[in-house]
Order: sequence, then structure tokens, then C-alpha cells
Amino acid sequence: MHGYGDDKAKVLARLRRIEGQVRAIEQMVQDDKYCIDVLTQIAASNSALKSVALLLLDDHLKHCVYQATQDGGTVADEKIDEASAAIARLVKS
Repeated sequence: MHGYGDDKAKVLARLRRIEGQVRAIEQMVQDDKYCIDVLTQIAASNSALKSVALLLLDDHLKHCVYQATQDGGTVADEKIDEASAAIARLVKS
């Protein structure tokens, strides 16, 4: 089971809500809504995605990375490097 296993329902619910937000943005563009209103909704969607990403990262650190550090060896090093790379991607976005 992945680290987000306990939060899977919460993650899926948030992703469905974001999917609805993105569909609403598409409809706003089709309806020629004011560009600032569209940009505001895009910012809200980006924020929601980052929130999901942070939840997944937290679960990954608490489950996968923690377990790997308990086991030790090269797997621990790999999981820490993997988490560092994921954090770097999130910071850049």
C-alpha cells in the first residue's frame, strides 16, 4: 500500500473537485468571461493542486521514507533522494 492509502478517499475527492474547477474554467473561456476572473479561478485551481501535492508528500515522508529509513541501506538513500527531487519540483512550480 502506498503512503497515501489512508487518505486515498480524501485525495480522490479533492482531485474530483479540482477537475470540476478546471471544467468550470473551460466554460468561463467558452462564455467569454472577464480574463481576470478566469485567471483568479486558475490560481485557485493551482492552489488546490499544490494542496493535494503537499498532502501526498506528507504521506510519502511519513510512510515510505520513514519505513525506508527504518530499514536502512541503499533503499533509504533512494527514498530520501526521491523525496528531495519531489520537493524541488514542487518548489519550482
